Amino acid sequence: MQNRFLLLTERNKQELLSTLPEDRAITKLADYFQNFSDSTRIKILTCLSMMNMCVNDLSSVLGINQTTISHQLKQLKDQNIVSYKRDGKILVYFLTDENVNNMMMYAINTF
Repeated sequence: MQNRFLLLTERNKQELLSTLPEDRAITKLADYFQNFSDSTRIKILTCLSMMNMCVNDLSSVLGINQTTISHQLKQLKDQNIVSYKRDGKILVYFLTDENVNNMMMYAINTF
């Protein structure tokens, strides 16, 4: 059976295929966006898009235990979405990328 496309020409198809990221990059992209599929991480990111915060403050604001907050922050840190700076004994977390901040603020204002 012959492949027939409604709008896609063979040339368009080749152009699309040549610009698609490699499978490894797609996997990294999927892992990155998976960070935005967990409600606890979304809450943390929303808070951090408004101000830098420590685990205790996030726990207090969100009503989630510190262990859970720390676990989720570790995942976000591993993906380079958040980082921290030390202020004495306290670790203050912040978003590492202004684009994440912009995306979170856009989502807050849109939804």
